[in-house]
Amino acid sequence: MAATFVSNASTFLPSLSSSSPTSSSLHAHSQRQLVLCRAVSSNEPPFPALSLSKRNMSIGLTATLLMSLAGKGLCSDANAAILEADDDIELLEKVKKDRQKRLEKQSVISSSDKEKGYLQDLVYKLSKVGQAIEKNDLPTAASVLGEKSDAEWVQKTNAALNKLSSSPEEIAEADAVKSSLSTLISSVGQKDIKASTLAFVASANALEKWTLLTGLAGQLKGL
Repeated sequence: MAATFVSNASTFLPSLSSSSPTSSSLHAHSQRQLVLCRAVSSNEPPFPALSLSKRNMSIGLTATLLMSLAGKGLCSDANAAILEADDDIELLEKVKKDRQKRLEKQSVISSSDKEKGYLQDLVYKLSKVGQAIEKNDLPTAASVLGEKSDAEWVQKTNAALNKLSSSPEEIAEADAVKSSLSTLISSVGQKDIKASTLAFVASANALEKWTLLTGLAGQLKGL
């Protein structure tokens, strides 16, 4: 087939010499014919189809990758939004529960006038004992507290602390009040001024913390 194209080209060239086109035009025409013949002889496509195909595939793969990454980003944002919404719901539920607990606590405090009276009596006793200890007057402090750590007023105070304590923190501070109060009565009875002073400070601090936790700080006078 290649020989046919070359033979035709050779035959065609002389016939063109008698026509009007210039020799340069003929030369250019013959060059195009030769290029075409060589392409046919080697069975090579006249255009780089394979190269274009690879380029198109590369562009397609790149676009697919970018879309995949974008999709992952969108999924990540969506998952983050879902988690954030779940956190908001949990926070809202916690706020509701805390509010419910406060309302219940206020209801208990409002209906516990007797217990608040016992605790108010404790505040007065501690105030008098503190003044006496400051003057090293342990006999006066002993007359206020009594000699027994299980006296009736102490039992009533402990019962009030138990009733009005609900959270673990409140219970822990209530236990600290009861423990330090027992130590104070014992130390005063033993006429130990140093131990009495330490026990008084511990009792006063524990009671103040407990009233802040329970919301009774503003309902008891003298704190």
